[in-house]
Formats: sequence, structure tokens, C-alpha cells
Amino acid sequence: MQPRPPSSVIVIGSGIVGAATAYFLSERGVAVRLLEASAPAAEATGAADGAVSVASKRPGPMMTAALKGVALYGELADSGLFAGAFKRRSTFIVAASDEECTVLEAHSAALASTGVKVETLAGSRLRQIFPALSQNARMAVEVHGEGHAIGYQIVHRLLTAAGIMVERDTDVKALRLADGGRRIAAVETNRGSFSADKVVITAGTGSAALIGLSNVLTPRKGQLLVTERALELNASMPGAIMSGRYLLSKGSQKAGHAPPPRGLGLVIDPLVTGQFLIGGTREDFGKRETNDIDAVSRILADAVALVPDLARLRLLRSFAGVRTAVVDGLPLIGRLPDVVNGFVATGFEGDGICLGPITGMAIAQLICGEVPALDLSSFDPARFPVRGMAA
Repeated sequence: MQPRPPSSVIVIGSGIVGAATAYFLSERGVAVRLLEASAPAAEATGAADGAVSVASKRPGPMMTAALKGVALYGELADSGLFAGAFKRRSTFIVAASDEECTVLEAHSAALASTGVKVETLAGSRLRQIFPALSQNARMAVEVHGEGHAIGYQIVHRLLTAAGIMVERDTDVKALRLADGGRRIAAVETNRGSFSADKVVITAGTGSAALIGLSNVLTPRKGQLLVTERALELNASMPGAIMSGRYLLSKGSQKAGHAPPPRGLGLVIDPLVTGQFLIGGTREDFGKRETNDIDAVSRILADAVALVPDLARLRLLRSFAGVRTAVVDGLPLIGRLPDVVNGFVATGFEGDGICLGPITGMAIAQLICGEVPALDLSSFDPARFPVRGMAA
């Protein structure tokens, strides 16, 4: 017999994962209470680069998840939910050194082995397809079928469609456990105690203390820049640029390779507004709210080296945000160990925008007794020993 969906669920955190979880639960007739310590998309979702992409992935569970994530964006755009909020485009991974060319050739073969459509470009063909690139660009691999979405816009679409009002400024202090720690009896907040049949924790770095995994979840800072509009230049770019060094900064070229304490990569994304989003960094240190002149200068210098016409544009905004990373590089998605009514979805680092909707769908399906659209076995939170949940 098919298990019945719960009557009520509390979702903690209204970033893209929490909003998607709330949306797909409400679609199934579940009453959702969405608690947020500040405001929707106020943290990593609002400071993300917006890539809906498999370009930097290597074969494995994250590649599989990203492929499903990109496909779901396309479906939701075609159905109307994400219409106008999801921009379809290619990603061009550009190599400008011997090391980057070597990495990119191997990475392109790995992408192709999973069925991703890729095309290697060099010489006159590269200049024809992407005339804005400088002579520093020695080769590029076009990854087809990618896209871009602005996180806070997706969150707004999901919450509006679901008719869910976010309970803002509601800071979750602890989870009150019962039945020998096997059930979450209540969620304790600064505004009182709330109960529901199930509880889902999608609070980014804030999830760590609640589920006893502060040794597993870690904040990782990123810095991004936004330029003024340059419609002609923007229109001349057939897709987003990802530097080969981004693969190096992320460690995508080698399984088990951890990024350095401060990884500097480069992504240049032509936005639908005519502006350019330029990033970024992957940092395990630094004040979370601020940019620093060294990072901004190096990002801009690298961007101009690949796209010289960017030098004539004004920089309108620089901002920083904190992504939540997991020590083994895989997010936590699934049921909390030994807690019958507790679930978690966190630790996506730079992949939250791409994986947010598919993760929300999978968690909602799991809670409602359906087979999740995403294989969650590699993301099972039980792979880490819990050191005592907040109670």
C-alpha cells in the first residue's frame, strides 16, 4: 500500500532548496510551515552565480544529479513556472595555458563519456564562434544544453506558486527530541515552539549545530562582481565563459583533490539584463560580508585578459557570500540518522542553484513515500556519525 503523505511539515530555511522542498510538498497537499532566520534567499542563494550547469562536474553522483537538475529547469521553464527566469545557453570552458589545455582535454572526454554534448573549438573556428575572446584563449570546449537562473527569482517563483508565506526573523534555536531521541517533537525558535509531522532542515551552514555535524559542514566564501550594461558585447557572447583555472580551483580535474584555502577561478556570464556577472573565489577564510581588493583586482585582470572589451565597462557591484560545503564534497540529502521524522538537505557549496529544485522534489517525494527522482544513496547523511543533535 502506498504510504500517505504527512499532514504537516516544517521546513527550516528559505533558500532555493527550502523553497523547492516547500513547493513540491504543497503540490502534494501537505501543509508547509517555512521558517527563516532572516529573509528568503538572504544567504547563499542570493549571492550565487546562478549557474545551472554540468560543465565543471566529473562523472559520478554530482554529475548525475546536475544532469537531472538541468533537465528539471528546462521542464519547469517549458511548463511556465520558470518561464523567463531560466536562460538556456552553452558554457564555454576556455584554456589559456598548457596546464589548462591538458586538464580541459581530459575533462571534455569525461563529460562526453556521460552523454553530455561537447564540442572542442580552436583556432579560426573558436574566433568565429566567440569573437570577443582574446588571443590568450588557446582552446575552448563548448558544453551544450546549460543555463542560468537568478536564485532569488527562482525562490520567488516557487513560493508564489505554492502560496506559502515565509515566517521571517524566526531563528531556530534547537530541535526538541522525544522517544529516546528518535523523533523531533518540536522546533524551538525565538518566536515559540512549533510542531509538525515531519521536519526538513535546509538552513545551509546553520544546519550544522542543529544536526550535530559542525565537524562536517563548513562555510566557504565566494566573491562576485557585476558590471554595467553593454548590450552589443553581451549579445556577441554565445554563452558563459568558465576558465580552465576554475576547474583547477574546484578540483574537478582529479577525484579527491581538495581545493586550496583560496581558489581563484574565473566565470564570465552574460546576463539577460545586458550586464556581466564575473567571479569568483572559493575561500575557507575571510570575513563573509566583504570583498577585498586583492581578489577583485585579480578577478577583473583575468576577465579582461580573456575578454578585452570588458575593460571599458564600469563595475557596478561587488559582493560576497558564504556557501556551505561538506568535507567529502558531497551534499547531505536524506533522512537524519535514527530520527524517523527528520530530514536534511544542505552542503551544496556552489551547486545549490543547479540542484535546488531537483533536491526539493526528491526530498518531498521521500517524505511522501514516493521513489525520489534523484538517487540519494551517495548523499545519505548517515555516512557521518552525528555528535549529538540540538535538543
